[in-house]
Amino acid sequence: MLNSTQIAIVGNVGNAPELRFTPTGTPVAQFSVAVPQRKYNKETRSWADNGTTWYRVNAWRELAEHAAESLTTGARVTVIGSLASRDWETEGKSGTSWEITADDIGASLMFATVAITRANRHSVPIPDDPWATDQTTPATE
Repeated sequence: MLNSTQIAIVGNVGNAPELRFTPTGTPVAQFSVAVPQRKYNKETRSWADNGTTWYRVNAWRELAEHAAESLTTGARVTVIGSLASRDWETEGKSGTSWEITADDIGASLMFATVAITRANRHSVPIPDDPWATDQTTPATE
């Protein structure tokens, strides 16, 4: 999106991604991410919690499937995408919610380790690997 506000957040998954499919079969996953705000108090020389900002994250297509398969509640993640605000009103209460349409999602390695597994894309052929053959043996004619 050209005219959207790009954002990168680091926080904890608030609820496991819920994977759904549009009527045309396009996968979409939705989940929330909590980003705690911390403030340094110079007088006490310590950090203090200063509230939490919640974001709803929408991931589409392969990213949605990978998020649903990989993320769990409480996992620390980095989300990069387009930010939008949504005003809401229900039962006499109103407010604003923040939504991110994710371009990419990554597991944070600050407090965890991750084993990366390449996704198997059945519809896309895997390109030939030029390094897979032994280049030290001369070709025969």
